[in-house]
Amino acid sequence: MSGEGTAGRPVAAALAEAADAARLAPSVHNTQPWRWRVEGGALDLYADRSRALPVADPEGRLLTISCGAALHHARTALAAEGWQVRVARLPTPADPDHLARITVPGHAPVSADAMRLFQTTQVRHTDRRSVSDNPVPVETLDAMRRAAEAEGIYLHVVRDEDVPRLASAVAHADQVGLTDPAQRAETAAWVGGAERSTTGVPDSALPARPVQTGVPGRDFGHAGSLDPGTGHDRYASYAILFGPSDEPEAWLRAGEALSAAWLTAVERGAAVTPITSAVEVAGTREVLRRILAGLGQPYAAMRVGLPDPEHAGPPHTGRLPADEVVDR
Repeated sequence: MSGEGTAGRPVAAALAEAADAARLAPSVHNTQPWRWRVEGGALDLYADRSRALPVADPEGRLLTISCGAALHHARTALAAEGWQVRVARLPTPADPDHLARITVPGHAPVSADAMRLFQTTQVRHTDRRSVSDNPVPVETLDAMRRAAEAEGIYLHVVRDEDVPRLASAVAHADQVGLTDPAQRAETAAWVGGAERSTTGVPDSALPARPVQTGVPGRDFGHAGSLDPGTGHDRYASYAILFGPSDEPEAWLRAGEALSAAWLTAVERGAAVTPITSAVEVAGTREVLRRILAGLGQPYAAMRVGLPDPEHAGPPHTGRLPADEVVDR
């Protein structure tokens, strides 16, 4: 395609804006472990290992999932601007950090759904508070499932009888992290503190006391300042994203599916809390596989609930400035 779009608008500008929009994507511990490069009519996504978690995530599974979420956010921004989007995943076998290349072969009509999904990226955030005493509509869970499947990943809604097994796996994984001095130090470098304007999870996003919940939220070993509410998660739903393989391309697609399902939930008024600790430990990852009846490899779990309408949610976490994550 030529270097300009309709009305003479440069393609490079549209790609740079998409990379800028992708800064709002979720990532493990808000590490934002990605780097974008706009060059020659393409937008390239790279893993940034300087913001990795080598102790908790030595294989880079969660790093790649995080980058996949950013990839989906960039695609969402381009679709809302009326661009066709083509993605080549892992385009450079000799460079495993080159995760994706986006090109825009032409223009496409902008749908109302595409606009709404992009607008949802502006308000999406992690909400670790208790949820309301209203169950998540089946229609919302079905829509999340369809959104994940559109990305080549499956979403399994955990049955009530399997929730205690999920809870036990999460609690055990958290205990493993808390008893490992190296992992505690790594977590402390990214979590807690009032002055976190660009990366990491600030106190304002962390509950001041444990949330009443059947499946525990991640224990960061640090209490925050967020009022968790007085409710219980008995009306929350839990889901696991899974797929056929445990390889980098599957992790990348899992991140795209996580973003797609999360945005779909928020668009329908639900709040999502990702649950990733149980996939960081081999033993608890196997528990999740058994919950899936061996149908696939688990990539992440999530709690889905309806937020308490009486209280505002936590503030958005900080983001790195565009010039630190986008090369033009």
